[in-house]
Amino acid sequence: MITAIFIGGFLLLLAMGMPIALALIVPSVLYMFYFGYPLPTVAHTLTNALDSFPLLAVPLFVLVGNLMGTSGIAHRLFHFAHLCVAHWRGGMVQVNILASLIFSGSSGSALADIGGMGAVQIRAMKEVGYKGSFAAAVTAVSATTGPIFPPSIPLVIFAATAETSAVKLLMAGILPGILITIFLMGFSAWLARRRGYPTGEKASRSELWDAFVKALPALLTPVVLVAGMTGGVFTATEAAAFTVFYILLITIFIYRDFKFSSLIDSTWETAKTTVVLMIMVAASVLFTRMLALEQVPQMIASGMLTLSDNPLILLLLVNVVVLLVGFFLDTTSAILILAPLIVPPLVAVGVDPTHLGIVVVYNLMIGLITPPMGMSLFLASTVAKEPITAVLRQVLPYYVTLLAVLVLLTYIPAISTWLPSMMMN
Repeated sequence: MITAIFIGGFLLLLAMGMPIALALIVPSVLYMFYFGYPLPTVAHTLTNALDSFPLLAVPLFVLVGNLMGTSGIAHRLFHFAHLCVAHWRGGMVQVNILASLIFSGSSGSALADIGGMGAVQIRAMKEVGYKGSFAAAVTAVSATTGPIFPPSIPLVIFAATAETSAVKLLMAGILPGILITIFLMGFSAWLARRRGYPTGEKASRSELWDAFVKALPALLTPVVLVAGMTGGVFTATEAAAFTVFYILLITIFIYRDFKFSSLIDSTWETAKTTVVLMIMVAASVLFTRMLALEQVPQMIASGMLTLSDNPLILLLLVNVVVLLVGFFLDTTSAILILAPLIVPPLVAVGVDPTHLGIVVVYNLMIGLITPPMGMSLFLASTVAKEPITAVLRQVLPYYVTLLAVLVLLTYIPAISTWLPSMMMN
């Protein structure tokens, strides 16, 4: 009964529009006071939550995305993608999707993808005659690959929360990220044929080679990151730090378009984003501590295992729950709240936590393009200066493709687990 009251308080505060972090902290602190826990316990829980080496990767990957967006790297990557696939059916739609995959190899975030590359993608599509609402929709949908393909901020947070290997999770995102891109490009080709969308001119070999050479240092970013982690040279956190160093290195000495003001701006934006994320982490850990004291995770695990011990059934249940939660909570909050609750029962029936992490994060990426939260949807519509309702109408056809990929990722674990198993061995 007491647990229901405090959880209900959290949901009530959330419904009243209180910031998620405060909605988590207020009932948790009241619970601690109600049961006589000393104030230092609350403070210690909040501060100790941030004493995590894996979490250091988060601000570093955020900084990488910001640096990519403020330098000329995003434009070079987009130009290379344009020359590669602009002549395919759907032209600029295909360019948009491929550019998102390439940029996600450094940004690690759907919102960073849209913020760093979105304006370039949307403007290029408008220039060849696409509606602004459709350009924004494709940009939002293609950004779902950002937090799946390494590096990935949500996967790092899931690894830290679920106490599993961040390196394996980052490796696990490679094939799913490519699979999502293939499905989106295939559906876009069908849509282009149906709607009569224009196709661009095929680039010459010399043009393609020149663009490839210019983009190569940036294209090597995920390669260097993956090779370093699988080779045991550095951990996921050290890989994030090295990626920052590598981006600065190529910006200063190869591309020669480094601006100190851009570095200051990127650092400032990173600091603001990191503060928000870390407050969320601390608040979620305190809330989870309250749930743990009331043995809520054990009750949920017991309830799920009573319902079924079939991993296929439990994965279906997890998909439904996480997808619904993703409609209302941001990715970080959802992971921090749900991971401690769903990982134990799923692992108990034999589900690989690496596979589960990919499934959970991908569900939440679909939530990012779905109202009422829909942060990717809102950001893309803002960049395109288009009404959110018009953008949503253009997104709707893509849900079928995204859900088809979700089914494959859920029920074919090897898509997520095969590559890390091979590379780690």
